[in-house]
Amino acid sequence: MAGRGGQGAGGAMNPPGTDGTGADEKTGGALLVVGDVVTDVVARHHGPLAPGTDTASAIRTLPGGAGANVACWAAHQGCADVRLLGRVGTDAAGWHEQELRASGVRPHLVVDPEAATGTVICLVDTGAAAERTFLTDSGASLRLDPDDWSSDLLDGVVRLHLSGYLFFSEPSRALVSVALAAARARGAPVSVDPASAGFLTELGVDRFLALVEGVDVLLPSRDEACLLTGLPDPADAAAKLSRLFPLVVAKQGAEGALIAQGGGVRARVPAAPAVPRDTTGAGDAFTGTFLAALLAGAEPEDAAARGCRAGALAVGKVGGRPPVD
Repeated sequence: MAGRGGQGAGGAMNPPGTDGTGADEKTGGALLVVGDVVTDVVARHHGPLAPGTDTASAIRTLPGGAGANVACWAAHQGCADVRLLGRVGTDAAGWHEQELRASGVRPHLVVDPEAATGTVICLVDTGAAAERTFLTDSGASLRLDPDDWSSDLLDGVVRLHLSGYLFFSEPSRALVSVALAAARARGAPVSVDPASAGFLTELGVDRFLALVEGVDVLLPSRDEACLLTGLPDPADAAAKLSRLFPLVVAKQGAEGALIAQGGGVRARVPAAPAVPRDTTGAGDAFTGTFLAALLAGAEPEDAAARGCRAGALAVGKVGGRPPVD
């Protein structure tokens, strides 16, 4: 899960409140992300794949996972205390912990004694759009369960973010329920990125919406917003979702982002110019930066503009993580 979903926000093509909105909310404090940590194998090829024979590609193995990527981008954008709860296998636990710490994230990784670390093969066409296709083996990442949760994880936390991939397995759905209840008891706003239109279709829209009831901020891609509402127009979809959630920020890829509240779109935030190399993780870059900005006291429009700039930075590099200084 390398920042799946549909479109990430922020890359245009070139040749705070207690309701979760960021207004009047206390600034600073910690962000806890609960989500997937996976190994990405990124294969960049030019043009269509050649069935039955070789296709020349540039291949790299990189740390990834939508939840992990969001945490790293939040830390990269200045959030001083970012924590990540995830599950990995013994095969790559040390490497992933090292990479997360190098990005400024405090990892709380559960090492699965049976399942290997999740792996995603990212096929990236190096044509103009640098669009990607994912082959996903979730491995240990979706085996998080309530026994992996500790209320201490929320000490000092003022926002909880849940990767949408958690909703696609029974054990991690049970963990979501525990984490949501704990965050609500402490008055911490909760955000969710639906993560994958493909997996949403398998789970079922009604079931997903029931599971995320009470969430403060929903951050869908264009495809996910349209799928969740059955509406073809992304602005109409975002507006409809904002009747269910206090704040909806719909990521529109090269068209920026939409901010919706109270049944209507209140702002359209333009994308930042970018020359795309790999769109993997662009949505995660937007989400992590958006949340970091809310924690710093930004209004949703400004937070989304910063998210778009991060998305543009993300599509200009290979992999879903921010550059490490």
